[in-house]
Amino acid sequence: MKLPRAHGEHVGSAIFRQQAEDFQVDEQLGLVPDGEGEHVYLHVRKYHTNTQWLARVLAEFAGVRSRDVSYAGLKDRHAVTTQWFSLNIHKSKEPDWSTLDMEGIEVLTSTRHRCKLRPGMAKKNHFRITLREAVYKKDELESRIDVINRQGVPNYFGEQRFGIDEGNLDKATALFRGEIKVKDRKKKGLYLSAARSYLFNIVLAERVNQANWCKAIAGDCMMLDGSNSFFHIDQVDDEIARRLDVRDIHPSGPMWGKGDTLVTGQALKLEDQVLQDEDVYKNGMVQVNMKMERRSLRLFPQELKYESQSDGALTLCFSLSSGQYATTVLQELFQLHSGG
Repeated sequence: MKLPRAHGEHVGSAIFRQQAEDFQVDEQLGLVPDGEGEHVYLHVRKYHTNTQWLARVLAEFAGVRSRDVSYAGLKDRHAVTTQWFSLNIHKSKEPDWSTLDMEGIEVLTSTRHRCKLRPGMAKKNHFRITLREAVYKKDELESRIDVINRQGVPNYFGEQRFGIDEGNLDKATALFRGEIKVKDRKKKGLYLSAARSYLFNIVLAERVNQANWCKAIAGDCMMLDGSNSFFHIDQVDDEIARRLDVRDIHPSGPMWGKGDTLVTGQALKLEDQVLQDEDVYKNGMVQVNMKMERRSLRLFPQELKYESQSDGALTLCFSLSSGQYATTVLQELFQLHSGG
């Protein structure tokens, strides 16, 4: 999928992910483990390692079932990341985590909590991304960063959501058409998420094309900042415009599922036109009883800044809320070339 940018042409070019250390992510939970309970919380640094594979490694090491291991979100494989895992295991059977000797895995801390980790329980992800052989003009880069800090960027789902060569979308299509059956719950969840994310992305892409991705239109559903709550508007008035300006609310797009479309008027017409040929995915979401929800169309990276390196590299630092993608920020800045 080629997704339109909101802020014009790239301000430069660079090599992306030349090595795992070039993409560093630190996950911050939205809670503080209380030190008691039946769930072990592990803070793990992983290098060039898949989250789901690591979860299976931890389960085997601890002697528990794979389903007894949870995490708040998936992290990139070709990266250096820290993230949290929880394991449902009695204190008397907890292993010595310092003896987990496996290349690319380091248990930083362990504690306990009364409930297991669930998707979405991470509050933020802090990114430190190094781009190699960066070619750009300083004033143009600083101007674009200023625009992004003021206006945000489209809240697209990143390409990793869709798998290698969009393979997760192909699997979702086959699943909905009855061509395959998927017993593995996590794999099935990936395929469903890919289809749902695709529908959201193409709606957002059209709103970027119409230059109203960061504005309210008649019949919109507005998301409350930092919340999954939303409300419907018939028309855009001064109060809605004011709340948009101060980032109290955001326009939203569909996370398709069972239930009413939640929008009316101009917003409904736009979404209907974009999704008119997507019955396979729309009907599939309904058949598996996914609930119709909404997602903000825009995101604002926090503390976005850059550092020039003496070797011609450029390092970008910023934070995003859970569920937002660093690549959506990068695509508004640089033309990226694979370094892998």
